[in-house]
Amino acid sequence: MSTVEKKLTEQSQAIADERREAAAPRPLRADAQRNRDRLVEVAAAAFAEHGVDASLEEIARQAGVGIGTLYRHFPTREHLVEVVYRREVEALCAAADDLARHHSADVALEQWMQRFVDYIATKRGLAASLRILFNTNSAVFSDMSGRVSLALRQLVEAAVAEGSIRSDVDASDVLHALGGIYSAPDTKDWRDRSRRLVKLLMDGLRFGAGKRSDG
Repeated sequence: MSTVEKKLTEQSQAIADERREAAAPRPLRADAQRNRDRLVEVAAAAFAEHGVDASLEEIARQAGVGIGTLYRHFPTREHLVEVVYRREVEALCAAADDLARHHSADVALEQWMQRFVDYIATKRGLAASLRILFNTNSAVFSDMSGRVSLALRQLVEAAVAEGSIRSDVDASDVLHALGGIYSAPDTKDWRDRSRRLVKLLMDGLRFGAGKRSDG
């Protein structure tokens, strides 16, 4: 390689490095991070209660910031929806580990499934936008769905090993049962009814625990 070619290569590499640095997300200041976290928290509650058409202006107001701050963090409604969805999945999965550390396996499973009801409430509120996002970024959903399934499987297997739920239980069946809650009619008492269904499900899971099932 000639001296000229070497210099051109070095210059090209330097330009590429500068572009990568410019494109890389910069860490937020502490106050900006607090604003962003608060916006996501408020948006999650708003979407769960009012659906994806919840007012962004009202979300910003309740978060204690201006609408301009919201748009600086989330340029589009879909961007905010995706971040809220990721947050809900991450919180649900983190709860599985936390509950398992502090409770018996069956209690951890039951409390996690109650939290799953809140997760479903938010997901129902995001349904329209999530369908749009799924068509443009399906990898997000396959990854997030896999994490939820794994968290549930670990809780179910721990409860089976402990002998606090029946041994013929499969985590995919439990997830299927929970999925039925998602498709239930969206009435005013939906959450209360869903929580009662979780209790009934746990009664069924505990029935015959430690005993061999005859099928």
